Amino acid sequence: MSEPARPDVPPEPAEAPARGMRALAGEEFSAAQAIGGVRGLVEAVLPGLVFVVAFVIFTPDLLVPLVASVVAALALVVARLVQRTPVTQALSGLLGIAIGVVWAWTSGEAENYYAGGLLVNAGYLVVLLVSIVVRRPVVGYVVEALRAGLTPEAVKAEANRSADRDGETRDGETKDDDSPSPFAALTAWRDDPAKMRTYAVATWLWVGLFALRLAVKTPLYFAGDIAWLGTFHLLLGVPLWALVLYLTWYVVRRPKAAAPAA
Repeated sequence: MSEPARPDVPPEPAEAPARGMRALAGEEFSAAQAIGGVRGLVEAVLPGLVFVVAFVIFTPDLLVPLVASVVAALALVVARLVQRTPVTQALSGLLGIAIGVVWAWTSGEAENYYAGGLLVNAGYLVVLLVSIVVRRPVVGYVVEALRAGLTPEAVKAEANRSADRDGETRDGETKDDDSPSPFAALTAWRDDPAKMRTYAVATWLWVGLFALRLAVKTPLYFAGDIAWLGTFHLLLGVPLWALVLYLTWYVVRRPKAAAPAA
């Protein structure tokens, strides 16, 4: 007979869905949480949206949309600094905008605002395809690293532990250390055919994402159709990324354990 629940002991709160790629290792998935909520969506979309709207209004003047885009990105960074919240996402967005602005301004071609993004997508596509061909699907490394808690802090701790072991060996001392290395999980999954198939399928999802972006946006880039290029840049950005992230989570998620019988 199972023990009745004690009214004075509150149930353990469910773990909140993680943000970004960390959502792949979670038990639950929330698209809103994965993209950082409304604020994350605004930070990802606003500078590009401002550029497109300003370009349509002020064509052929390129300076106004470029400046407006930079101002929007800077405002997002300043808002985070004022509120003392993490600025990583806003800063990465500002960096991407800055590259696009410099490229477009120096070339005098508005479509080059998107050139950097196209090259990045092409680079990701090549890496993912190669990883599948050589049977090292990238998603497998990402998911297993997240599940093993392989954070930068864990990597640093493991490096320190390895250095300590090396120092003890040089000093003639030996010390048994049975604690598992967090790096072991990065390759162990490759011996499991089922996991290999799962991670290959999940990696193909991301191949599809980057291939679709390039297939749609590259012709518009060479045609110099900034309005449509900017529109599809937004549509194939966060919305498509969130969809593929969810599908990846669905493919790689662990099956839930059956509830114990009463």
